[in-house]
Amino acid sequence: MTSISPRHFHVSVHGSDQHPGTCEAPFRTIQAAAEKAGPSDTITVHAGVYREWVNPPRGGESDESRILFQAAAGEDVWIKGSEQIQQWEQVGEEIWTAHLPESFFGTYNPYRTEVGGNWFRALPDEERIYHTGAVYLNGHWLKEAVSKDALSETTEGAWFGETDSEWTVLTVRFPGVNPNEELVEINVRETVFYPEHPGCDFIHVKGFHMEHAACNWAPPTAEQVGLIGTHWSKGWIIEDNLIRYAMCSGITLGKYGDDWDNRAGSAEGYVGTIRRAHEKGWRRGSIGHHVVQDNEVAHCEQAGIVGSMGCAFSTIQGNHIHHINIRGMFAGEEMAGLKFHGPIDSLIAHNRIHDCAGFGGMWLDWMTQGTRVHGNLFYHNQGQDLFVEVNHGPFIVDHNLFLSPASLLESSGGGAYVHNLFAGRILLRREPDRDTPCHPPHSTEILKLSKVVGDDERFINNLFAAGSGLQVYAAWEPEQLISRGNIYLGGARPSPVDEQAEVQECSNVCIEVQGEELILKIPEAVFAEGNRIPATSALLGTAAVSGAAYLDVQDQEIDFSRDLLGRAYDPDHTAPGPFAAPPGSSLPISRLLQGTP
Repeated sequence: MTSISPRHFHVSVHGSDQHPGTCEAPFRTIQAAAEKAGPSDTITVHAGVYREWVNPPRGGESDESRILFQAAAGEDVWIKGSEQIQQWEQVGEEIWTAHLPESFFGTYNPYRTEVGGNWFRALPDEERIYHTGAVYLNGHWLKEAVSKDALSETTEGAWFGETDSEWTVLTVRFPGVNPNEELVEINVRETVFYPEHPGCDFIHVKGFHMEHAACNWAPPTAEQVGLIGTHWSKGWIIEDNLIRYAMCSGITLGKYGDDWDNRAGSAEGYVGTIRRAHEKGWRRGSIGHHVVQDNEVAHCEQAGIVGSMGCAFSTIQGNHIHHINIRGMFAGEEMAGLKFHGPIDSLIAHNRIHDCAGFGGMWLDWMTQGTRVHGNLFYHNQGQDLFVEVNHGPFIVDHNLFLSPASLLESSGGGAYVHNLFAGRILLRREPDRDTPCHPPHSTEILKLSKVVGDDERFINNLFAAGSGLQVYAAWEPEQLISRGNIYLGGARPSPVDEQAEVQECSNVCIEVQGEELILKIPEAVFAEGNRIPATSALLGTAAVSGAAYLDVQDQEIDFSRDLLGRAYDPDHTAPGPFAAPPGSSLPISRLLQGTP
């Protein structure tokens, strides 16, 4: 469907779906506008709460001919997967119930739907089932209780659901409030903004507040439904949105669904998933190329942003991802602030990622090739800030601030770590058994399957401010490790093969986040003249398994000549870490996260 000329539809809570969708006579629902819109059209949604699933039936045609969904400038527009409930009956001290007929939920009842899928794990000390639904009191969700009796044993807000063929009964402990006098909402929709069918390309979503999605576990071997997701499409822009309270994942750049969903939970099974994805169009010209920027993503129990292969050739920048998996309700191998499989030729830059549990801040798992992780700020994460697993590279990690107790879990080969600040431990994990793919440069095709060469790493001009440093490689007897021009403070020590390393015995290192400021106390000696040489793509060489060079997506050399604040490094005495010169005692976080590499 192609518009003869771009049209502009309007949506208002005061409108009607029988209207033509003009500014003077707007639609009532966003879906009504989506049904009418075609390439190059714009849908502007005005202030208010819209309780609906936006299911675009079509997309645009190109980067220049998108369908734009936008919140009206300066107006708060909420899209929710929940409904407000006010018919609560008190049945005990602080205990209330609501009886809801099956027709209330339509075709999807979150209180019947169990959380689960490949690599999902229930907590070892709790034999229980979790459901995709939740109850929200004044904007914040309550935990699901293990039983109805358990509601009387806690002083915190909690809920328990019971279902039969006709009714869903929710029993909730509301501490100290009458729920009929408060804002109480419950999930009724699996997702908020997600095309039912794949191949819905070139959509732009901007400026919304979106919350309350009852989406299920999103492993790489199944369709990945999130609060908002691209569903195996190309060329989306998701920007400047608040995305929060998804039972599992906030933003999904993921796989389509098929008969193999959640039936391929092994390394061999995922190789089969990748081969089937090629049959479904996983090629550079067809899938990925998304831009996800300047969003705030919070309060999701699996991942803030997740993607299997559909994240390839994408740019993820300027996002604020926080409070992921902090309730610790369940566990599994897909939990992190950002979790990608196959982010080929993707840029992940200038994101702020903190207070993420599970496996920590960012987890790049399989097929991280041509990927660049640049200028991100990590702190207060459990697990580790960055986990790279069974990749063959080349991938580049440069100018990042890793400030959590564990900075890096390295379980890959082909990584290049340049001008980073590591304030936590470096951990190594061998991967001697799994055969995982590598690709020709800029391609999704499988060049070969290989085991990981675990010491095929480069650490150039980094600042290790605490933790173990690279001495963890001593037990590996590394043969291919390149380590040059690094400085080690606060007890950190070099690897056995370090060149031009400096070890400074100082304890007055302080690097931490306080509010919106990064507080820094780095010895002046770090920035004194040394014999470090500038990092270049030529210096990094080629990755051992793939044989590919450390170049950008246009096969040009990477420019490492400027620091995180845009200042040039002295080419004769290059400073280590992300700062070319002393940055001062404090820096606004917003200044750290500006710009593009």
